[in-house]
Amino acid sequence: MAESVPIGNVIVYLAISAVPPVFFWLMLKIPALADAALRRRRRPPLTSAPPIEQLAADLRRVHRALATLAPDAPVVRRRATRQAYDALLIQACQAIGEPHWLDEVPEGVEREVERLRIEEKLRSSGLAVP
Repeated sequence: MAESVPIGNVIVYLAISAVPPVFFWLMLKIPALADAALRRRRRPPLTSAPPIEQLAADLRRVHRALATLAPDAPVVRRRATRQAYDALLIQACQAIGEPHWLDEVPEGVEREVERLRIEEKLRSSGLAVP
């Protein structure tokens, strides 16, 4: 007659033979995981916004292009240049934390007043804008 092995003995044998390798494997992986977590924490946030100096230079350049447009320039070019200027003003406002309403105000006198207000706020913040 064959002797039966109690299931408890098999579980104890598996635990004794499997726990040490798993334990040492974890001990090898934990420092690498901790290092990766620390590196992610220390990494500076990636920003897609250009530096404020670049924004100011772009604002001056696009403002100059807008001011020197010929009176007979195509409407599409005039509108595109104005939209580019507005987009730069919005980026500059976001960079200094100034609220703006350029994307909410319709085209016209109100929008021009908002542009002037933003330009003045940027100047008072220390940016060299026109």
